Amino acid sequence: MKTTKKSLKEIIEDKSQEVKKRKGTLLIIGGKEDKIDKKIILTAVTEKVKSGKLVVMTLASDFPELMKETYEKVFRELGVKHLHFLDLRTRDEGKTESKIKILDDAVGIFFTGGDQHKITSMLGDTPIYRRIKEIYENGGVIAGTSAGAAVMAETMIMSPVRLDGTEERSFEMAPGLGFLPPGIIIDQHFTQRGRISRLLNAVALNPRVLGVGLDENTAIVFEHGKCFKVIGEGMVYIIDGSDVSYSDFEKTAYNLKVHLLSKDNEYDLVHRQPVVPMMHESKHHEGQNGKPTNGKSHEK
Repeated sequence: MKTTKKSLKEIIEDKSQEVKKRKGTLLIIGGKEDKIDKKIILTAVTEKVKSGKLVVMTLASDFPELMKETYEKVFRELGVKHLHFLDLRTRDEGKTESKIKILDDAVGIFFTGGDQHKITSMLGDTPIYRRIKEIYENGGVIAGTSAGAAVMAETMIMSPVRLDGTEERSFEMAPGLGFLPPGIIIDQHFTQRGRISRLLNAVALNPRVLGVGLDENTAIVFEHGKCFKVIGEGMVYIIDGSDVSYSDFEKTAYNLKVHLLSKDNEYDLVHRQPVVPMMHESKHHEGQNGKPTNGKSHEK
């Protein structure tokens, strides 16, 4: 049976409809968010949750009690009154009524760092996962740092870890929790752990995918719309492979597009382009077609 290739307009419309289905807020953190001084990112989490119930998920960590102590201190300092913790050590625990009940009336979920594979393997298709998804679809806030950020996408990137704790240069793809629209990969601790080659290779091998690399103490906020906004002190790197061409696909890729975004910059996920902040919007910043462009982009 002959299939008809969709036009760019049809693809954009499909993406727009997919984005509209997502009613909640995602706050995706590149790891090592400041917990002592300005606390910009964790303050943003508390502001989104407002006076509602926040549940911190510690299942990714090998040290859940330490995670609980750390985040209880900082979230209490930031004024969160209805703070609860949910930890799982086995997949079966995700099916128990006592654990599921912790999520009752929650308006915010926060995933700590650790091992991202633990999150997906213990939560995937469990009653707890379905409840969290329901919270998000009803307008709730889902936040995650480090491993908790990686799982936000439908597909996540990960590297095997050697016995000495360092990462292998190779990488693999695995299913995530799917809160972000399809076709996005999140990478965290981006410049701090030298992961640019990992994300470049992932996008080059999967050109329809949009790679988003987050520095530490940096986050993106995706709020029931088509754009996300950058907060925090570092950079966000966007790698767009939609126009990629190859000479040798294992070593060489042409026409990868890279954008560098900093605090208050926005990015349109549907049209795959940066959005100039309103304060700078002028004819000087408009492209030839009248659409906003961002000066911090270049072809790679």
